[in-house]
This record gives sequence, structure tokens and C-alpha cells, in this order.
Amino acid sequence: MRNVDNQLVSIIVPVFNAEPYLAQCLDSILAQTHRELEVICLNDGSTDGSLAIMQAYADRDERIRVIDKQNQGYGATCNRGLEEARGAWISIVEPDDWIEPGMYADMLAFEATFNDPADIVKTPYWRIWMPDTPEQRKLNCSYRRRIKPPCQPFIIRDAAHLLTHHPSIWSAIYRKGFLEKHGIRFREYPGAGWADNPFLIETLCQAERIVYLDEPYYCYREETPEKSKSFALNNTLLPFDRWNDMMDALERIGIRDEAVLRAHNSRGFTYLGGVLEEVDLTNDEVRAAATRMFERMDTDLVLSDAEIPPGCKRMFAELRSMPEPYVRSAPYAWGLVKQGLYNLRNVGPWFTLRTFKKYVTRKKQPRRREIKEDPEHSGSS
Repeated sequence: MRNVDNQLVSIIVPVFNAEPYLAQCLDSILAQTHRELEVICLNDGSTDGSLAIMQAYADRDERIRVIDKQNQGYGATCNRGLEEARGAWISIVEPDDWIEPGMYADMLAFEATFNDPADIVKTPYWRIWMPDTPEQRKLNCSYRRRIKPPCQPFIIRDAAHLLTHHPSIWSAIYRKGFLEKHGIRFREYPGAGWADNPFLIETLCQAERIVYLDEPYYCYREETPEKSKSFALNNTLLPFDRWNDMMDALERIGIRDEAVLRAHNSRGFTYLGGVLEEVDLTNDEVRAAATRMFERMDTDLVLSDAEIPPGCKRMFAELRSMPEPYVRSAPYAWGLVKQGLYNLRNVGPWFTLRTFKKYVTRKKQPRRREIKEDPEHSGSS
């Protein structure tokens, strides 16, 4: 096993107005059992007390560097962090989240058990559901115990399921030399902008050696339902834009593998489903965006995918001006049974039942048809 104690990890913390959570985040980083850390705190034009908190921590620990800059958004801020990083490994920690003490020590030790260096060390994460409320719970993410490549290290086609879930780019560490070799950087959108979406494709789909440790360390503070709904209403077309950006990246890289393309199709239907919870498909802009997305999907892959709901396949055919396809419901129904059993084991009976009830209730509610765009939404998390 290679010695990992002296491997420097550069941790990029992009901060925009994170005052209520920042101390918890920085405390968790400084509590890491792996001590060789470089903490790059980037203040993205915060208007609250975030900068003062960062500077106070930097005064106490020389491993912290503070960079104060004008507001440019999440992608540009992370890119500045990549430019400043001196470590062998790159990590991203968002300022409203926190990490468990053994995260870097365990990930580096796991990577060192393999003969040759890995490009990426990936893990699942903890979902902090309903954070800062009496209902707060710590739940497994939706791919823990699910990623089972035939061997390790692996390439993404052997664990394409990683591409169907939350991008979770922060529950991984990236070898800096790998990022530099492929010129991987963040897309620079206004505000948060879902810049993690293309970064997910750029990294996982170009890595030649990924290793997966099925232990969660990163604690991801989820948005409350009210905040999620507000964001969806104000940024209705954003999911389609990012799906297309990810598709652009797949085409540029030259990905033709069916497992990867199916996974990306699945993400597209997931994003569309989220949009349709708030805005009806009769809305011209949503319908046009969905049609453009469907036109980039391979028809055979969509219609033969048992994980895509029959209704979605009919919608796909309608928007593509195709005859209504013959769709067998049994494979999808069996998939739902397996998903339910997985959920019971992964998040427990209470949460599984609650999620099902919420899904049924949501289906009965009318959807709003108008779209609001908020391109100036700013923030780095």
C-alpha cells in the first residue's frame, strides 16, 4: 500500500452568503483526521458576514487561505479554486454542508490499496432531509449499496447508474493531474446555475480509473420543499439547458456506450418530471424545450428502456411526431417493485411510505402553466 499521509488535498469552498452554516462547514474540514489539507475559501461577493467568518478561521489555522472576489457565480468561483490549488487531490465542499472526520483519510487509504493511481475516488453521501427543522433526518443517498462494478478500478460504463442520480460532485476527490490532462473546468453560468451537471460528465466520462468506496462521509443539506418549489418556478427551463450541456459534453468526448446514454436519457426524463410537477406540458416553452431534448435521444434506447415509464415513452413519441408505440407495462411495474424494496432497505419504511404518499398527493394537484425566468439568481451553492 502506498503512503498517503503526506498527500496534500486541496479543498475548494465556494462561498456566497453562507453565514448561518459556514462555521459548521469549516469546523468539519479542520476536524479531518488526514491533516495534509489546503483549504481554499473563495468569497464570491457575499453581502453577509461570510467573509469575516472565513478570515477569523484563517487567522487560527494556516491551512486556510481566503480569496475575496467579486460575484461571478459558482462555476467561475470553483475555477479560481482549481487555479489556486496546489494539492495532489482536489475536493469541493459547499459552505452549507459538512463532512465527517474520516472522509479524506479513508478515501486516500482505499485508493492506495490499488496498484496504480486512480483518477477519481467516489463515495455515496448522506442526505440531510428537512435540515434545521424538527423533522431533520440523515438518510442514505439513492445509490448507496447500488454501485457494483464488475471490478475496480472501473470506467463509467461499468457503473453508469452514477449518472442517473444527483450529480454529487462533492462526494468525490479528483486527482489534479487528471483534471489538468483533460482540461476539465466548470462551465461559468450566472449564479449557481447547476454548474455541477456538466462537471459530472467531464470527470466521470473521461476517467480511466475510478474507484468506489461505498461509505458516506459528505453531509448534503437538502433544500426544503418550499425552497425547491420556488427555485423550480423561477428557473423552469434550467434543467433542459443543463441536460443539453451534458449531452454536448458526451458528444464532444465521443461517448457512444449504450449504458451511459441510457443513464443520460433517464436524467432527462427525471428533469422533465420535476418541471411538470409545477408547469403543464401545454406551456409552449416547456413543450418546445422537451421536444428539443427528445430529438437528441436515441429512439431505440428510449423505447427499449424498461426503467422509463410507459407514459413517458408515449409522450416521447408524441413530441417526436411518431406513431404511438406499443409499450409493455409489466417490466416497468416490476422495476417499481424492486425500487420499492430497495427504498425500504435504504431509507426505511417510514420515509418510503411518506415519499409514496407525497407522490400520490402531488399527482392530484393542478400544475401551474406560467414560467418565470430569473437569470440573475446568484449564489455559489
